[in-house]
Amino acid sequence: MLRIFDTADTIAAVLKRKPIDEFPVSDAMRNRTIATFGVDISPQEAVRRILRDVRERGDAALLEWTERLDHVRLEPDAIAVRDSDIAAAYDQVDSEVIASLEHAAERIKAFHASQPLHSWMSTDMGGMLGQLIRPLEGVGIYIPGGSAPLASSLLMTALPARAAGVSEIAVCTPPDRSTGLVAPITLVAADITDVDVVYAVGGAQAIGALAYGTESIARVDKICGPGNTFVVLAKKEVFGTVGIDALPGPTETVVIADETANPAWVAADMLAQAEHTGGTSILITPSRQVARAVDQHLQAQIANLGNKADILESFERRSAAVVTTDLQRAIAYADDFAPEHLCLSVRDPWSWVGKIHNAGGIFVGENSYEVLGDYVAGPSHVMPTGGTARFTSPCNVLDFVRVTNVIALDEETAQQIGPYAIKLAQAEGLDAHAAAVRIRQNNRV
Repeated sequence: MLRIFDTADTIAAVLKRKPIDEFPVSDAMRNRTIATFGVDISPQEAVRRILRDVRERGDAALLEWTERLDHVRLEPDAIAVRDSDIAAAYDQVDSEVIASLEHAAERIKAFHASQPLHSWMSTDMGGMLGQLIRPLEGVGIYIPGGSAPLASSLLMTALPARAAGVSEIAVCTPPDRSTGLVAPITLVAADITDVDVVYAVGGAQAIGALAYGTESIARVDKICGPGNTFVVLAKKEVFGTVGIDALPGPTETVVIADETANPAWVAADMLAQAEHTGGTSILITPSRQVARAVDQHLQAQIANLGNKADILESFERRSAAVVTTDLQRAIAYADDFAPEHLCLSVRDPWSWVGKIHNAGGIFVGENSYEVLGDYVAGPSHVMPTGGTARFTSPCNVLDFVRVTNVIALDEETAQQIGPYAIKLAQAEGLDAHAAAVRIRQNNRV
């Protein structure tokens, strides 16, 4: 089940990244596009058509695309979920699940409340210089629906936004095809996080509504949250009109394990991520014996799991074990891969943390297994995928604020630094810039 690679060429192939614009279009996606649009067009063009329609026709386009894509006929007054429906959702969710959501929310709140966030001013450079940190006014959060409504992602996104002081939080999530309603667990999570409104709209049309605004959905300043290919492409298209958090892809985990690791636990962690559609689980170890032991446990544990198809597809296409010469090489491979999740199942894991630069989250030791991070540890589980951990951070309070520079120089400082500005303006061929400085100098020209 677990493919094991140990040569430079094969390891490079396993750890090779593919840009988002090179992802292949599956037959299922192509057939769905043809069925919807009547022609074979790219996912990008399909998304552009939907966004253009929403921008031009507003709610009418939302209702039409929801019916065409999600097969749910919404009434105009049902775009926004009613408060009574949110209250009723509590009766449809198990009380222990509700208690677990509430416990997770408390930990997530406490963690993000501790993140440093403050304006500052300094007089050290003449006059007053500083930065004002202010929350965004409106944020839209996209939450996938379908067979696995990700209520936990709502907690992990809305609560950092609340900690930042965002005043208006809107959630878009597709209605269930069989009931025409938003998943009850998502509505309970929305109530626990105290979001302002939930819209029963999904897909690219939801992203367009949040970006441009419609009669029922107010335009926001930034859109956050995961989604399928069409949602991610829509976020890419509207960037610039609104802010976006990232272009999230399928989940991925790298586990670095040495001979002290528990192979049954490593196998369980890899299976947990592989069950996500498109998920990737990679084991990197200096021990072939560990890789073989993990493989044995993978085969034993998968027999007791329900969704074998996605897991097997992951291990056939994207998941593997990489055997290295030593732990230092394992860390180097992982750092170059820049995974969403990096799990250290090794002796003295803290001794390696400082050597890791590129990872969405580092899970230090076998008590800090990744599933706890998915739900209840505290930091947001919305993390960079596809190697973007090289330049992108996990969802946090800073995603929901904007920084305004404050420049209030005194006269002496302005006179002192003015000549340098003149020289730089002249070097760039900007005469009016230089003149704006000269006119203020003591010796005016």
